[in-house]
Amino acid sequence: MARRRRGRPVDGILILDKPLGVSSNHALQSAKRLYFAAKAGHTGSLDPLATGVLPLCFGEATKFSQYLLDADKAYESTFVLGTVRDTGDAEGKILETSDASGIGESDVAEALKAFEGEIEQVPSMFSAIKQNGQPLYKLARQGKEVERKARRVVIKHLELVAFRGGDSPKDAPEVDVYLECSKGTYVRSLAEDLGQALGCGAFVSALRRTKAGPFGIEDSVTMSTLESLKANEQLSQMDELLLPADTALKSLPLVELSESGGFYMRQGQPVQVPNAPCDGIVRVALESGEFLGVGEILDDGRVAPRRLIVTGR
Repeated sequence: MARRRRGRPVDGILILDKPLGVSSNHALQSAKRLYFAAKAGHTGSLDPLATGVLPLCFGEATKFSQYLLDADKAYESTFVLGTVRDTGDAEGKILETSDASGIGESDVAEALKAFEGEIEQVPSMFSAIKQNGQPLYKLARQGKEVERKARRVVIKHLELVAFRGGDSPKDAPEVDVYLECSKGTYVRSLAEDLGQALGCGAFVSALRRTKAGPFGIEDSVTMSTLESLKANEQLSQMDELLLPADTALKSLPLVELSESGGFYMRQGQPVQVPNAPCDGIVRVALESGEFLGVGEILDDGRVAPRRLIVTGR
């Protein structure tokens, strides 16, 4: 007999403003506990050092989390020049220091140009990428280093927002940047590569994700807000903070079905739809607006179900 899942059937997407100093999984488990949700998952890790947009999927919305994992992201970050740390961030051990006081704002602006567009990054040993089933950061903490293949990523926009300090060897320059990038981009690696290009080393001292797919920081909710609502037993207000599952799929073309078409699709059957896209993955809804899930256009023009939500639980 299957074990019954504990919790209530909560469905939707919560855009959490992840606080500083906690892992993405810790933030997820805290939100899941506050909602007393039966099922939840996050859509891509943020380091404990990082804050900002962390979409959490509950219930049926977890079926579409991959689309947020694959989505573009945007970040605000601060790089400190003149120091190399083993983790690439402020928590790491100092490996090397150098005098970066001779580096000016124009030097940084010029160096950043080389990192716009399609580039290759070698992931940090302290990243969550797995090798033979083991996260690299666990190997790094054991003092092991393994060869990592360079990964191709796209930095669509990279902007120098501010430049501070550097007036003396003791006053390390700090650089504020804003970037929009593809999935899999490591901001720590970008800081390290910039430091290498400038000949002085660099690390990330602050990192905030401001966008993930269609969701921005303006859509987010803090953990303290959730805790306050829970403490005051305002569960309905908490549920109102959840966005519909299909908000994660707004970039996909929409195919609308009649009630009869929706019936057959829910039975797992492909459905003929006039004026449907020629190919690819589509968002499927009834003409009434009810979201059904994700489908795929077959070679004969029919729409086949791929991931459908379950209603009436």
